[in-house]
Amino acid sequence: MPTQFRYAPEIPRRFPQLRSRALLVDGIDANADTSAVIARLAGVADKRLAAASEGDFPEIQGWRRAFSAMGLKPTQYRCASEALLRRYRKEGRLPALHPLVDLCNAASMAFAIPVAVFDTSGIAGGMTVRLADGDEIYETFAGGIEHPEPGEVIFADEGRQAHARRWTNRQSGRSAVRAQTAQALIVAEALHDTAHEDVAALAHTLAGEIAALRAGAAVTEMEPL
Repeated sequence: MPTQFRYAPEIPRRFPQLRSRALLVDGIDANADTSAVIARLAGVADKRLAAASEGDFPEIQGWRRAFSAMGLKPTQYRCASEALLRRYRKEGRLPALHPLVDLCNAASMAFAIPVAVFDTSGIAGGMTVRLADGDEIYETFAGGIEHPEPGEVIFADEGRQAHARRWTNRQSGRSAVRAQTAQALIVAEALHDTAHEDVAALAHTLAGEIAALRAGAAVTEMEPL
């Protein structure tokens, strides 16, 4: 399990507007029924999308500016929340993957904030958001091996495994949540003007809903270092 979640000094230095919350979840139920809360959160997303396209949301605009600053085309590499909202707007639904993942995806859409969910059994030691050296190992969902570009923002563990590429754009299959997952690390990050309040509200919502889904589930907030 990760002993800590932190940011390398260069990340807040380059993106001082960054705000984040991390939750450690124990007692995950792969059979939990999240349909009611997902429907409620999707309803929030529906109202926002009825008023404006996801690309116009201030939360998404913050990430587009960050991606541009990293030398990435914002419409080619989208943050996770924008990708979810875009797919949801086009298809009207998202695929069911795992109750916890589905809940986090719905919350990500409702708040338009990227939410990453990692199975801690695939993480060696602490997790750090940092610039890649380029020799880290990234496992795709199909089982392939990639190496991030030097200078790319990644989530990396102490074993030099990259658990996300291009920051909030693409997670690794190595730490994907599965039916047997017993503990998960959830990370929410935002860069817009009201990020502090919105990320706190998102974390509070997730913690409450996860605890309500299963008696005995433990949700612990981890202060990013």
